[in-house]
Formats: sequence, structure tokens, C-alpha cells
Amino acid sequence: MSTIANQNYRGSYHFSPKANWMNDPNGMVYFKGEYHLFYQYHPSGLTWGPMHWGHAVSRDLVSWEELDIALIPDQHGMIFSGSAVVDWHNTTGFFEEEPGLVAIFTHHAEGQQRPHAVQYQSLAYSKDQGRTWIKYEGNPVLRHETFVDFRDPKVFWHAPTSQWVMIVACGQSVCLYHSTNLKDWSLSSEFGEGIGFHGGVWECPDLFPLPVDGAEDQTKWVMLVSIGDHADYPEGSRTQYFTGDFDGRQFVPDVLSCEKIRWLDYGRDNYAGVSWSDVPEEDGRRLFIGWMSNWKYANMTPTEGWRGAMTLVRELALRTIEGEVKLAQQPAAELSAYRKPVLSLRSMTAEEMAEQLSGLRLESYEIEAELNASHSADIKVRVGEGHETIIGYRSVDSEIYIDRTRSGLIGFHDEFSGRHSASVSRGDGRIEVRIFVDRSSVEVFVNGGESVLTDLIYPGAAATGLSLAAEDCQLMIPVLRIYDLSV
Repeated sequence: MSTIANQNYRGSYHFSPKANWMNDPNGMVYFKGEYHLFYQYHPSGLTWGPMHWGHAVSRDLVSWEELDIALIPDQHGMIFSGSAVVDWHNTTGFFEEEPGLVAIFTHHAEGQQRPHAVQYQSLAYSKDQGRTWIKYEGNPVLRHETFVDFRDPKVFWHAPTSQWVMIVACGQSVCLYHSTNLKDWSLSSEFGEGIGFHGGVWECPDLFPLPVDGAEDQTKWVMLVSIGDHADYPEGSRTQYFTGDFDGRQFVPDVLSCEKIRWLDYGRDNYAGVSWSDVPEEDGRRLFIGWMSNWKYANMTPTEGWRGAMTLVRELALRTIEGEVKLAQQPAAELSAYRKPVLSLRSMTAEEMAEQLSGLRLESYEIEAELNASHSADIKVRVGEGHETIIGYRSVDSEIYIDRTRSGLIGFHDEFSGRHSASVSRGDGRIEVRIFVDRSSVEVFVNGGESVLTDLIYPGAAATGLSLAAEDCQLMIPVLRIYDLSV
């Protein structure tokens, strides 16, 4: 047990704070060559506490520099989640000479004089690329008299109507507001009644357009809504999405969103994710990151000196898969620059590939594999000390899964151990899988990201082996490649 407890669980290519607690990503914005990542941060504890905005920047979405805390609690309360934008045309009046950054966040106030906590939306701005922040003297800029939960504003510029739009979580719905200056807001509409999953509080919404199958003349809007943990549901906190149309005031879901609940990730550890603002038009990507944990056990995970990490940055796209428009995810292309080839195998039996893998010892790496859709197979990672994490494909159910029941430390919460699965399309008879393994996580992207699973794991220090098995040891495996990703 001591070997496991002393293991370095800090990811090689996943962002985590140098010390103390981190949860939801906030305020992601691109400006002057830097990707900004803010996040919920407790600078003096390893569990959730008085929330600040931590801050990190990157030029390639993989290597991050942690900066000073950006926003600290004040007379209005703690600094809860929110977003950031570039005010290119000085709509706020904060920037006389050149554009700057504006953060829109939730103030959370508690006190004996109130029957419950109060949440309202406030502003801060930066004239030095996010290094220092000035809170707006007119805070808060948006209140609500009835919603107990009124938080996590995501703001964007809606060019067709020349206005700012805010989507904000309101308990069991989201509300949409509009403004010309980020200071004065008017209610546009409310969305959520009678649609989607409601087994927990709605949080951390996002709203953005994406072309369908890359066709710019066939655009749909995507709404993300995270769902907080509830004791009645073993999955804990997770994120659903809707597709539909948006006219600057109202989101109208399409038929698929009305008929079924659709999840962003089928693992247990991708929560509260939102997308970057102001990614250059010539880049054209919708970039996303999530908090790699789950409120079921987030305060109990067995790391030392720090707690909380982010998922890989992902590129989002809408793809038509078996007649259904789905949200697909792929790791940001920049990660490929960190690959160091380890092994490349083609057209070998499962038995032969297993022999090739038997001598490998890796902590942080990527696996690319093509599997035969008609036959089941397992890829086992972080193997050793009696531990293993299985990424398996079951042909009879057309499903991919992660099994972390023997992945290492699992006893810190009764519902951590488990097997988590997602359906996959069989396509042309092959299943394409990309598996990203790090010191305490596994992320699986299937068939170009049509299905994704993200799970934390806590293996022992010596659990660095790999293996492969199939229902028929003579089954031909078309492709298996491995890249070291030690950053």
C-alpha cells in the first residue's frame, strides 16, 4: 500500500496545479498567442473551499505555465465559475487604446443574514494579457431574485445580432441574456423544462455553433450542460449536450435532442468542461477542456500535495454517424508534436502482438489500434503489482469499455471502482481506437471520437506493463502503434 500511496500521480501531459485543490475550468480565452486557462482554485487546502480563479497559460495546449492567482474573494463573495472574452471593440469602455480581456464570473455570497447563499454575475478586466485584474466597481452586473442556483456564466459575441450573449445555469434550466456592453443585461429566454436529464443541478453551460460534417452552410448550435452529482445516480457528475438552432435570443432543440439524452463522455471523469473563446477564425476549431474528476469522490482522490487535473484539450465537431448528428471529440492536434515512437505493428495475430508488448514498460503514452469489429479484444494498460486497467471491445454488444475494478487504489470511495461503457458503430468492419494513458488517467477515443470515455486510475509505481488479448489468439489485429508521451 505504501508504494501506491507514494506514487507520483501527477500527469505528464495533463494540467494540474502545483499545489492544493482545483476543479472546474473557467475563462478559457485565446489572446495574443496565448491560450488562457483559469480554474476554480482553493490555494490553502486539498479539498473544495473558498473559491479563487487560478491561472495558467500555454502556447500549444500541452505545456502550461502556472501564473499568479487571478481573482480572489472580496466583499461580494467567493469567485465561482465563469468565462472570459476579448473586448475587441471596447464595448465596455474599459480599454482606451487596445483590446483587453474581460472575465464574467459568479460571485457566491454566504452569510447569517440570508436564508440561503446568493449568487450573481460580476465583471473584472485586464489590460496586461491577464496578468493582473481590476474588478468592475459596478459589480454585480446581473442578479436574480428567485433562483437559488444562478451561476457559471458563459459569454460570447453573437455577430448576426451585434450583441453579447450570456448563457447561465439556473438550477434545473439555463437562462439566456443579451447585452451590448457586458454591463447591462436583459433576459432573452429560458431553456430546459421537460428536456434532457434532471437528476442533479444544472451547471457550467456553453453554447456555440459547429458545421455538420464540415459543411459551413449546414451549421447547428451545440449546448453543453453539466449535471451535478446526486446520490440516486451511480454515475455522479457528468455532461449532456443538445443540438439545435439559435437566433441570438432563443435556443430551439432539434428532434434528436428532444427524443434522447446524449452524453459528452461515457467515463466517469470529465466534468464542467467548456470551450475556448476567441480562437482565431483562420484556426476555426472549437477547443474544449474538462475537469478530470467526479463530485462523487473528488475530495478523496489519493494524490499528495495537490488534487485535481484537467482532461486533454479536445477539438469538437459535429459528424453524421449512422444517420444521427453527434458531437465528436479528438485530442488537440498539438499533442502529436510530443509523440516519441515506441512500437509500430501491422497485420499480426493477437498472440504475436502480445509477445511484442510483453517487454514494454511505460507510464505516459498513446496507443493507436484498429480492431476487427466482429471479434472481441482487450488492451490492458498500467499492468503490474496485481493491477490492470482494461480497455475492451465487445463485439456482441458493439461496445467499448474501461474496466478499472483492479486499476490500483480504488477503496477511497465505494463507487470509484467500476466498468464504464459506450456503444460504437461498426462502420467498415474496423474499430479505430486511440488510448491516452497517463500516471493517473485513461482517455479513450473511438472511431474519430464518436464515443469517448475518460477515467481516473491510481496504479502502483511498478504497474507499467501492457498486454493484449482476444477471444481468438489467432485473430489478426490490423494496426497497433505506441508513442511515448512523457512531456
